Parts: sequence; structure tokens; C-alpha cells
Amino acid sequence: MAAIVDAVKSGEIPSSEVAVVISDKAQAPGLEKAARHGVKTLVVERKGRSRAEHDAEIGDALENNGVDLVCLAGYMRLLSPEFVRRFAGRIVNIHPSLLPAFPGLDAQKQAFDAGVRTTGCTVHYVDEMLDHGPVILQKEVERLDDDTIETLTARILAEEHGLYIEALKKLATAA
Repeated sequence: MAAIVDAVKSGEIPSSEVAVVISDKAQAPGLEKAARHGVKTLVVERKGRSRAEHDAEIGDALENNGVDLVCLAGYMRLLSPEFVRRFAGRIVNIHPSLLPAFPGLDAQKQAFDAGVRTTGCTVHYVDEMLDHGPVILQKEVERLDDDTIETLTARILAEEHGLYIEALKKLATAA
């Protein structure tokens, strides 16, 4: 999220603005980072509500803030089908594997356990299935002989930031 805000503020992602950063956790570090950059923040807690109710409130907040594209960054929860339909074709996510390989949690461990020599990260449009939807961009990351899950994860994460910015730049210039 911070990399996206920085890229928008610097003009690297042209003709764009970060309208609002929303989290379901009041103590999320991203909220403080966004606020330091002058970006509006909101907390929409999910406690005691259904996924659909929670997502509807987030959707209303996004629409009230004029959001055209929803960028998921560290949002580790499945979105309700209603939310995905409401913002169809306007939700993007980044995932630490070369989708369709290794969807879901612990993608790096899945890749490591499968013994693949190449993994990476994917920026994709979100649809109603887990870590599915049309691919926007992918970046390969080689698994080194001395890699651990932690070192592989760190190298993939380093590539994720740049890839997400590149994908958003591509979308902004195509609009």
C-alpha cells in the first residue's frame, strides 16, 4: 500500500490518486502510513457481522470516496460474491506465486514443498474464485539452492512491490 501511495504521489502512476485506504483492523500499520502521506483512512471492523454486511459497508465507503479501482494490499480475507460483482473488473490483487499455481495461503511454502525451481508473483483481477481471475502481470523468481521458505518469501516480496506498481501504471495509462 505504501509503495502504491508513493508511486501515485511521485507521478510514476500517472493520472491517479489514492482516494482512501480502508482496513478492517484499527491498528493496521498501513493506516498510519497512509495518514502520514495525507491519504484519507477508514476502519470498517467486521466483528459480529457477516462477510456480506462488512463488504457492503466497505463498498459504500469506496463509492462515497469516488474509487474507480480497488487495489487489495495485504487484505487476507475472501471478498463476498456481492462485493466482487459490485466492483466487477475493478478489483486487483497481488499474490506471491505464478498463478494459477499455488493459490491461497502459504503460497511460497507450497512452491517450496512442490520443489519448483521457479515461482514468483502475479497481479490479477479478482473474481469470485480464490486467487483467480485474469492475469495482468507476472514476475518470475528463481528458487536458489540455499533458499529457505523465509529467504524465498523475502525475494518474492521484493519483486511484488515493483510488479504491483508496474501493473497499476499499465492500467492507468490504458484508461
